[in-house]
Amino acid sequence: MVAMTQAGTATHKANEGLEHRYRALLEGPEPTTEAWLAEQLRHARVLTDDMPDDPRLLPQWADTHAVRVASEHAAYLKHRREGGARRYFANRAHAMWFLQQVAPTKAVDGAWLHGTLWHWQDPRFHGLIRTFLEELGDGDPRCNHVLIYQRLLSRLGCLHEPPLDPARYLQGTLQLALGQHCERFLPEVIGYNLGYEQPPLHLLITTHELAELGIDAHYFQLHVTIDNAGSGHARRAVESVLEMARDEGPAFYERVRHGYRLNDLGGDTPALIASFDVQAELLRVLERKRTYGQCMHSDRCRLQGRTINQWLAEPGAMPAFLDALQAQGWITRNADPRQSRFWSLIDGPLAAMFGVFDACEKQLWHDWIAGTWQGAGMRRVPPGQWEHALQLDDEPMIAPQAAAMPALIEAMAGNRHATPQGLRATQAFIQATGLMQGGLH
Repeated sequence: MVAMTQAGTATHKANEGLEHRYRALLEGPEPTTEAWLAEQLRHARVLTDDMPDDPRLLPQWADTHAVRVASEHAAYLKHRREGGARRYFANRAHAMWFLQQVAPTKAVDGAWLHGTLWHWQDPRFHGLIRTFLEELGDGDPRCNHVLIYQRLLSRLGCLHEPPLDPARYLQGTLQLALGQHCERFLPEVIGYNLGYEQPPLHLLITTHELAELGIDAHYFQLHVTIDNAGSGHARRAVESVLEMARDEGPAFYERVRHGYRLNDLGGDTPALIASFDVQAELLRVLERKRTYGQCMHSDRCRLQGRTINQWLAEPGAMPAFLDALQAQGWITRNADPRQSRFWSLIDGPLAAMFGVFDACEKQLWHDWIAGTWQGAGMRRVPPGQWEHALQLDDEPMIAPQAAAMPALIEAMAGNRHATPQGLRATQAFIQATGLMQGGLH
C-alpha cells in the first residue's frame, strides 16, 4: 500500500508541469523537452506491447487487429439494435465533457510527424509526410483536423478550456516533443505513429454514440475512414516501419517498439470516459464559480434560511447547496428540467441568470436534473452535417525557392498550421515538393 501511494505521488509530481510544457512547446522549441522525452521513453520501455518480434509480420499483425476491431464493433452494433444501452456516454453532458478532456491532444493532431518534413527529398519519408499533410487537410481549412475539432467545440459552446487534470496534457506534449526532436528519436516517432494510426474500437463506438446524442461526429468519422488499414494511415504506418527497419537491424526495431508503447502512457480512452460523474463534475463547476457569485445576489435570495451569498461564501458547501435547492422545490430530479424553477433561471436569453453558465455547464445542470428521465427529441446527426465551406483569400501561389523551405516547415509546426499563415505554408510546401494527394507528382 505504501509503495502504491508513493508511486501515485511520483506520478502526480511528474504530471504537475505538463500543461506548462505543453503550452511552451506550442510556442516553439523548449530546451528541457529532449531530456523529458527520453525520460518518458524510459517509462515506456518497462511496458509490454503486442507487436510481432519480426517486423516482416507487421502487415499480418495490422490485418488481424483490423479484423478484431471490426468483429467487436459488429457485436456492439448488434447489442444496440437489440435495445442495449450506450456503452460510453450516459448523456450529452458526458459526451461534451469527454470532448473537452481530449481537446489538448486534438489541438495538435499530427504534430508527432512534423519533423519528417525536413526529409522531403528522401522517398522513404513520403508516406509519413503524406500522413502529416492529410492531418493538416493539405492546407484546406475545411479539412484541417485541428480546425475541424475547434469548430466542433465552438458549435457546442465548449471552446473555452476548463481546468483539466495535468495528465490530460501528456499525449499532446508527447506529440509536440516527438515532432520537435525527430532527428534524435526517429525510430520512436515511427513507432508512435504506428500505434496511433491503428483505428481502435473506441473510435468507432465514440463516432456512433456522439451522433446518437445529437453531436456532429465528423471529426471522429473522418479518422475511421482516413486511418483505415487497407490503404489509409494505418497501412502507411506499417509500410514506413518496414521501409526504415529493413536495413537498420534489431536495435532500430526495438526503438520503434518503445515509441509504439508511448501511446499507452497516460491511461486509455475507455477508462477516461468511465471516470465521468455528472454530479461530481457539476460540483466542481459550482466550486470554481462560487467565488465570483458570492457577492452578486440580493439578500432577499434565501435558501433554508441562508442567503445565496452566504451559501457561496463557504468552501465545500456546494453539495449541501444542491440538496437545499431540491428540498425547497427549486429542482425536481429525474424529471424534465423545464419543470424545475431553477432551470428557468439559467436557460434562455431572458433568463435572470443568462450567461452565468456556458453551454457545457448548462448541459451538466440539464443532465443532472434529468437523471433517469429521458426526454424526447434526441436525434442522430449525420457526420459532417454542420461543416461549412471556409476558403482562404484567393492569392496566387508562387512556388517557393529551396531557401524558403525552413520558413514553410516552421509555419507548419505544433498547431500553427491551422492559422491562415500556416494553411498557406502547407499549400506552398505541397506545391514545392510535389507531395500531393495520391503520391509524388
